[in-house]
Amino acid sequence: MSLPPELPEVEPAGVVADAPRGNWVDVYAPARARPYLRLARADRPIGTWLLLIPCLWAIALAGGVSGFRGWDVWLVVSCAVGAFLMRGAGCTWNDITDREIDAAVARTRSRPIPSGQVTVRGALVWMVVQALLAAGILFTYNWLAVGLGVASLALVAVYPFAKRFTWWPQVFLGLAFNWGVLLAWAAHAGEVPMAAVLLYAGGIAWTLYYDTIYAHQDREDDALIGVKSTARLFGDQSRGWLWAFFAATILLLGAAVVLAHVEEGRVLALVTALAGVWAMGWHIAWQLRQLDLDDPASCLKVFRANRDAGLIPVPFLAAAAWLG
Repeated sequence: MSLPPELPEVEPAGVVADAPRGNWVDVYAPARARPYLRLARADRPIGTWLLLIPCLWAIALAGGVSGFRGWDVWLVVSCAVGAFLMRGAGCTWNDITDREIDAAVARTRSRPIPSGQVTVRGALVWMVVQALLAAGILFTYNWLAVGLGVASLALVAVYPFAKRFTWWPQVFLGLAFNWGVLLAWAAHAGEVPMAAVLLYAGGIAWTLYYDTIYAHQDREDDALIGVKSTARLFGDQSRGWLWAFFAATILLLGAAVVLAHVEEGRVLALVTALAGVWAMGWHIAWQLRQLDLDDPASCLKVFRANRDAGLIPVPFLAAAAWLG
């Protein structure tokens, strides 16, 4: 017998409120593993995609210019596994530091630590396990990439505290989430040219765009407990800022493509790569037309749509390797 429409449905025990219904963790994972997989956000793969996509940009653009090698197959696979592990470790660290804040926010109080499914000590052990597995992957790369990977830990450590001391915590997320551009380019080519730096900056602008949208889900709770965000900072001006971040993203990605290809003089390859950036821009413009910042469900839907937006340029950037 179904509940009357005016009564809310009760979440099954342990299920996180903002996880997609019927995700693989809730349905297929062993019961004892579920709290730890939820802590790592394995029930919400969008974050892994958003961490992986900048790596794919870097591999595709660098390979599109200099050509691909057999090593790049391992680089793509290892970046995917590493993104899953480091996203999990980062989210675990975030939930440890934010456990009191999460307990005060409706959307997050069902997470494993505030809901009592996992202890802080258990979460710390789980975080270390994930980080060590990721380190095993990192040490298969060259020393420049290894150094960049180790350096990224400082950003991961600081990010959860950013919303306590700045209105721009999304900048810190962008610095951390797009670090894979520099790391993957270094792993592919043994260097970090200016094109990679521009690609990194474009990724940061993209993160400011999608995470401001994400933060609008919690702006009322955040205001009550004093948590800072760009969503609260921009307020009614948020849509204008989102258009600005969108423009910066496309301009910086386009500049990275031009700089990477300009010395080669391969016009068709350049045009193809730029077409991918242009197509990503059309997708984001479509998102903004759909977005209702006052509707949390709309914010979450548009935020998740950025997986598709970010993947669009990848085949275009890679195809340039075979075009004259």
